[in-house]
Amino acid sequence: MSSISEHKNIWTLNWAILSSLGLIWGGSFLGVEISLIGFGPITVAAGRVTMAALILLVYTCIFGDGLPRFSSKTDKRVWVHCLGMALFTNAMPFSLLSWGQQTVTSGFAGISMALVPLFVLPLSHKFVPSEELSKAKVIGFLFGFLGVVLLIGGEKIFINQSFTPTLLLAQIACVIASCCYAIGTVITKLCPPVSTVSYASCGLMLASFMLIPIALWFEGWPKSPDGLAIMGVVYLALFPTAIATILLTVLIRRAGPSFLSLVNYQVPIWAVVIGVAVLGETLPGHFLIALSIILGGLFVSQFRSFRVSS
Repeated sequence: MSSISEHKNIWTLNWAILSSLGLIWGGSFLGVEISLIGFGPITVAAGRVTMAALILLVYTCIFGDGLPRFSSKTDKRVWVHCLGMALFTNAMPFSLLSWGQQTVTSGFAGISMALVPLFVLPLSHKFVPSEELSKAKVIGFLFGFLGVVLLIGGEKIFINQSFTPTLLLAQIACVIASCCYAIGTVITKLCPPVSTVSYASCGLMLASFMLIPIALWFEGWPKSPDGLAIMGVVYLALFPTAIATILLTVLIRRAGPSFLSLVNYQVPIWAVVIGVAVLGETLPGHFLIALSIILGGLFVSQFRSFRVSS
């Protein structure tokens, strides 16, 4: 009886962590919108990764293994992967999303993130030896492609609204950001064994080295930023970046990566709900249709892994 109760408690805690991650990541798009009140998009990205890097560096030095070593060939390979992670998981997508959200809604940006695991499929097939592209994965990817077409072209298809170059570029930036995350995911899969928090800390540190000079060059030093905007950047650094990384590490160790993949269904839904409820964003019907198609493709592509994990 006690083992059943213990199993139930473990199950409940795992779902609580997963739900927290979905809410935190889904709320990150709100944080970006608030931060953009007083900062440029690259400055938002730079501030986010720099503060998060400091938080995680302190955490990993006290509770973890510190930064990855740099002595053997394997250690140097880890640092190369950290550099790739810094570019494709932090610097580029954070900047692209912040830039795109100057024009598109937070709901659009959140829905575009549902594409990440679908973009991972062909990349993993190409670069990860153990990942085969099954029929289900191909179907899922095609669903995702259809969802992208509908998400970006919906204004023209359903309400006969012509594109403006700025809107189209902002939408494409969000989709490219999801591609960057997918590339970063594959880079992480190919990385030699290393502590997740150490790896993330190193990646964020390197991303801050990339973004700070770029932000200063193009946007200059922030002048009298709004207090709410500062709170937005602090929120982005603390919750979706630093704390989420720690929760992600705990959940992978407790329940495995297949269970973690369920968060991909939650993030876009939370982003849409928060955007409508807090920011008063309108939700076009084709957004919901596109989201349904993308999530359907995600389910089809991951159905087998769900069965195996259960």
